[in-house]
Amino acid sequence: MSGQPYERFIHKVKEIRTLNSVLGLLSWDQETQMPPKAIQARAEQVETLSALVHGKLVSEEMGALLQEVSCPGSATLTAEAAANVREFRRYHERSRKMPEDLVRELSRTCALAHEAWVKARQSSAFDIYAPLLEKMVALKRREAEVLGYAGGHVYDPLLDQYEPMAKTAEIGPLLAGLRDRLVPLVRAIANSPRRPRQNLFPEGSKFPREAQREFGLAVVRDMGFDLEAGRLDTSHHPFCSSAAPTDVRLTTRYDEADPRSGFFSIIHEAGHGLYEQGFDPEHTGTPMSEAVSSGIHESQSRLWENQVARSRPFWERYYPKLREHFPAALERVTLDDFHFAVNEVRPSLIRVDSDELTYNLHILLRFEIECDLLTGALAVSDLPKAWNAKTESLLGLTPPNDADGVLQDIHWSFGGFGYFPTYTLGNLYAAQFMATAHQEIPDLEARIRMGDLRTLREWLREKIHRHGMRWHAHELVVQVTGKPLGVEPFFDYLREKFAPLYGI
Repeated sequence: MSGQPYERFIHKVKEIRTLNSVLGLLSWDQETQMPPKAIQARAEQVETLSALVHGKLVSEEMGALLQEVSCPGSATLTAEAAANVREFRRYHERSRKMPEDLVRELSRTCALAHEAWVKARQSSAFDIYAPLLEKMVALKRREAEVLGYAGGHVYDPLLDQYEPMAKTAEIGPLLAGLRDRLVPLVRAIANSPRRPRQNLFPEGSKFPREAQREFGLAVVRDMGFDLEAGRLDTSHHPFCSSAAPTDVRLTTRYDEADPRSGFFSIIHEAGHGLYEQGFDPEHTGTPMSEAVSSGIHESQSRLWENQVARSRPFWERYYPKLREHFPAALERVTLDDFHFAVNEVRPSLIRVDSDELTYNLHILLRFEIECDLLTGALAVSDLPKAWNAKTESLLGLTPPNDADGVLQDIHWSFGGFGYFPTYTLGNLYAAQFMATAHQEIPDLEARIRMGDLRTLREWLREKIHRHGMRWHAHELVVQVTGKPLGVEPFFDYLREKFAPLYGI
């Protein structure tokens, strides 16, 4: 192929990104529409395509192109082009360490493990999933070994895949420190005489799925999510998948006895989706059209789900609309009742349904278990028992079954070891970003109260989305807020919200 070195390089980069987007669509289809008997064929498709992507990524041609665009005599690169080269070199070097047989085996195991996890969760039987999870843990240990961790922790190279440059030695103390500050706050709330109204909805209330979907989509439109460049479906575990900024797929799950879980899942995933739709179209298919890190990605979903969609101004606008969709069930539920209920602090067995304070305890539990699985301190066969013990220790609850315990999360079935800490990082990033947004948009609360959610979306797009991977996460935080990441904005936000509700 003729042309300047950077042009030839970026053509190959986009080719690889296109193949990865096809893999993403295969995964989305497996979660939403694939016939059950197609699993073996799907595993072979994913394995073959993953090996093809890996081969292109580690090829001598790609290595030569990277060297050519980086050599001193090459043309001066723009800041955007330099970011593309820097980040793709990272992918290239990481992938070169991964032997093709390991790439194939991981891809195939992920496809099979997902199907096993679905069946195991439906029947609440960990034994159905355990053999494939055991294989997955062994494969992830091997992955960590070939990537290397230079005297650090075996968890480091897996964490780095989702949060570049983060270290286990930093994340552990951060989570433990949050626990030490959160527990007294949770205890003060538990001792408060104020409580949200229990049994919020009349017995036998019905919230039809289609009406829930309709309401969720109306809010998503107000947020600025482009439904001509995206869609909403159902899956066992809510997620967001992006093949391109013009093809962003959201999923949720519904409970017809209570609309809250489905609604907040929609808003959470739409936060991810807005990030994916907000990349600069000029850079589609390159690192400049990808998220900085999973923690930054999670900041966008947590910001919309919690700081916006659980706020009083938000429900002053949208609660009347919710009542229009479910007049009988909400006839005797006041705005005050509903707002307090969606901000209730009460330990929950299920991470995705937990409140903003105890959520990070769920992350600490998973982080500690992942580290123990990878070091060999915990055997997969002992996992349900260890999970239940940690749930009792951290949350004061004991799962009644595997579905509400060790089987509740999808992440291990797709090999996502190292992902969970990014949820807590997302909470911290979100609080710091939102504090800055309030400073720079003084009437933001009033705008939200009027249903103007797009002003915030535009602020996020300008400050975060359109920059792709121009900066690393720690650099982006400073660019947006003027300060390194800290915990105080998060605790300021928690105190400001929960002190008036619980009178503490």
